[in-house]
Amino acid sequence: MSELKVLPRRRVAEIKEYHPPLGGRGGLRLDFNENTIACSPRVREALASVTAEAMTLYPEREPVEALVAAELGVRPGQLVLTNGVDEAIHVLFGAFLDEGDELLLPVPTYTMYEVYASATDARVVMVQAGGDFSFPRESLLAAITERTKVIAVANPNSPTGSVVGREVLLEIAARAPQALLLVDEAYFHFYGETVMDLVGKVPNLVVARTFSKAYGLAGLRIGALAASEDVLRWVRRVLSPYSVNALALACLPAAIGDKEYLNSYVAEVRAARAEFERAVDGLGVRRWPSEANFVLVEIGAKHREFATAMHERGILVRDRSNDPGCDGCVRVTIGTREQMRRAIEAMRDVLTELKETK
Repeated sequence: MSELKVLPRRRVAEIKEYHPPLGGRGGLRLDFNENTIACSPRVREALASVTAEAMTLYPEREPVEALVAAELGVRPGQLVLTNGVDEAIHVLFGAFLDEGDELLLPVPTYTMYEVYASATDARVVMVQAGGDFSFPRESLLAAITERTKVIAVANPNSPTGSVVGREVLLEIAARAPQALLLVDEAYFHFYGETVMDLVGKVPNLVVARTFSKAYGLAGLRIGALAASEDVLRWVRRVLSPYSVNALALACLPAAIGDKEYLNSYVAEVRAARAEFERAVDGLGVRRWPSEANFVLVEIGAKHREFATAMHERGILVRDRSNDPGCDGCVRVTIGTREQMRRAIEAMRDVLTELKETK
């Protein structure tokens, strides 16, 4: 076979490859911050009601967008549904980041911000958080220039679980009127604080939400991007009208309508998080306070051995040592209290073994 002569764009060739470890995920899934139980029973009912004929039609997103907009307290023109938050980030960056522009990114944070920005002609400017992973407010404000076009803030942040207050977000938006402030609220339900009510009032504010986490719809790939009509008119220019599939659109109303299930799951995760944090403290392992459905712990030099040993015990955790400032750290998703008690027992055994093999 002859060699391919067509090369990608230089920026694409330079992107760091990102391969999340999605294979071989049998056992207790505490590695990708998913819902660890199931979606709402109403979602399963909605899925079962989808007809074969419906599968022959291109999906119509507008009616469901209007429903989600009402749920989130914004106007229909201020919201678009996307193929997960990943597509929301991708199309936002594609619509606004141009040559000479800069994406301002406090790190460590969600890897795909850098990946999608790197596919544009913009420059990624990273601002490192301190050792306690608190939000680098002063450093971020100092890094704003006339070239700053987008500032991306995950709130709560992954992989740290840290948060930034509303007043700081407003300060950033005011200090950078020439830039969009993307506030990614993927883990909103486990935190409870939002700036969604400011959409349309703060002209450069963009808020992202996902239905993959608390709602348990990660397999359906559906998210939302909320912003002023002036921002979204450009996003819609580059957003595929068919990127949200018919099954996701059929199930989403059932998911957001079952508030009893959602509230019950979120309450269980919050209780499990508090119990897990106390147990980690009892093991003498350093951790960072989290407002999300995961906790970042410091394992140290044997972080890879720790993750492997946990996997061998049927519990998947995520090694985050390659993230900026996270050397030796492992992220543990929070499930139910019963699941986390199992995880703690495994952690206790693994840590003992690793200590004995020094």
